[in-house]
Amino acid sequence: MSDFVGQTALVTGAGSGIGRATAEKLGSQGARVIVQDVDEGRVTEVVDAIRKAKGEALPAIYSVADEAALRQSALEAGGVSILVNNAGVPGFNAVIEDIDKAAYERLFDIHVWGTLAATRAVLPEMKAKRYGRILNISSNRAQVGFERSSHYAAAKAAVLGFAKAWAREFAPYGILVNALAPGVVRTGMTLRYGQDALDEEAALNLVKRWAEPEEIADWIAFVVGPKGGFMTGQLLCPNGGDPIVGI
Repeated sequence: MSDFVGQTALVTGAGSGIGRATAEKLGSQGARVIVQDVDEGRVTEVVDAIRKAKGEALPAIYSVADEAALRQSALEAGGVSILVNNAGVPGFNAVIEDIDKAAYERLFDIHVWGTLAATRAVLPEMKAKRYGRILNISSNRAQVGFERSSHYAAAKAAVLGFAKAWAREFAPYGILVNALAPGVVRTGMTLRYGQDALDEEAALNLVKRWAEPEEIADWIAFVVGPKGGFMTGQLLCPNGGDPIVGI
């Protein structure tokens, strides 16, 4: 497949989970992929995997909160036409009394500021070309809340808000912005809570299973690809029916 030939995609948090699956998916369809992650070993592994599959990938080893580094990566790549704001950290099931300021600030720095920083880094070229696709990875917990880790739910709600506002702000420049709120996905992050916790959450949805990262990557590729050109300001929910909201 060649849906993304001639395009450069920046995927943040691409060292594992949904980010890695997305980077490899876009790379397999012709995109040149900037693989951003703070973990050098993971970045190297993903870049090597894309190149081994005859794709093109560029390493970007730094924090997603580093706007200057993001701008430099975009500049060196000659601009970015697709941005997947995926980087995140877990909330570690903290009730409100256990959320200290350092943990709160780190979570918002990565999820919220990182999303804003990456978007600002790629925006000049997108505006100049009057074309761009931006997708923010939110969460089902942003839609209905979460009895543990309220700071995580709030951060994911913020990136959803960004998508809706930016869809309006960037529309005159031909830039489409959407958000995606997965349900439970089997990744290294979710497995930090243990297999029992993963099974318990999977049992809450209607299809009684978790998703694999590659399933979510398929959705992402659709939204940022040529078939997603009539969609902006929307939230997509591959969540197995947990939750069902709206009308």
